[in-house]
Amino acid sequence: MYAPIADDCRGRIARRPFLRRAGLLGLALLGGSGALVACGGSAPAATPAGATTGVRMACWSQPLAEQANIYAAQEFGWFAEQGLDFTFVPGAGGGDAIKHILAGNAEIAFANIEPLFFALQEGEKLRAVYNIYPQNVFNVVSLPRAGIGAIADLRGKRVGVYSQSSGTRYNLLVMLRSAGLQERDVEVIATGVANFGPLLAGQVDATAATDTGLYGARQAGLGDVNVLWARDVLNTPSDVFVVTEETYQRRRDLIARFLRAYRRGSQWMLDHPDRAAELAVKYATDGREVARNRAIVELRNASTVSADTKANGLGHFD
Repeated sequence: MYAPIADDCRGRIARRPFLRRAGLLGLALLGGSGALVACGGSAPAATPAGATTGVRMACWSQPLAEQANIYAAQEFGWFAEQGLDFTFVPGAGGGDAIKHILAGNAEIAFANIEPLFFALQEGEKLRAVYNIYPQNVFNVVSLPRAGIGAIADLRGKRVGVYSQSSGTRYNLLVMLRSAGLQERDVEVIATGVANFGPLLAGQVDATAATDTGLYGARQAGLGDVNVLWARDVLNTPSDVFVVTEETYQRRRDLIARFLRAYRRGSQWMLDHPDRAAELAVKYATDGREVARNRAIVELRNASTVSADTKANGLGHFD
């Protein structure tokens, strides 16, 4: 279904041929500058003074510096202004986040787009309601001695991923497919988020990572590397907010209020990267160094915007 939130919503996504072939017509990617937030007449009913509603966000990760926009919505009371008591539910990959909302452990999943597609293929009823990162940030990194200058060179190689349910693995599969390879043509090894250690130790020949992961490794002395970017193959969104169809139908107001607070935090992080870097020290598991946080915030800010979001607002789907 591609039902809009309100009759005056704009920017509804087209039904792409690759979605039809994959049997994914149950997916609703809602445009209109994050349609739940921006459509006319969508303002929530006033929340009684002092009353709050719990909202749990299942994330693909532990709290990280790159998510300073979320911490801003907590720190400055923007969730509270929407009548929300926010809870961050950590995970180990986007697949974990999707599983949490399917199990009823959270209302909203912060996940990469590939496990959403796989869940839809299995018959789950889900909707993507906000385009968190329109730019694809995934990559595959190798040391020069491995001789991996192109995706085809990964054949027979050991490739590290964060986890078997992470965006690093799913984007690796997309990249392999573009070169006529399948997962069985490589050895995929789950090495955890800190997977540049196994690369340097020779336990893997290449590692699938993200732009922020690569930055952190370079700051730690990674040295010269070869980098293959998933966006050069397919520049799909890196992460989206996902809800179950039941949540969408029954708790649409809750979703809209959450997205308002989140988007306000995202705009704040775009406008105040220095302050965002400082705020991450308080909340993020990897946020002890302000200078590092600042660089990570800049990378994430860059992935948050696109020509489409500049024209239609943060969260918009192409």
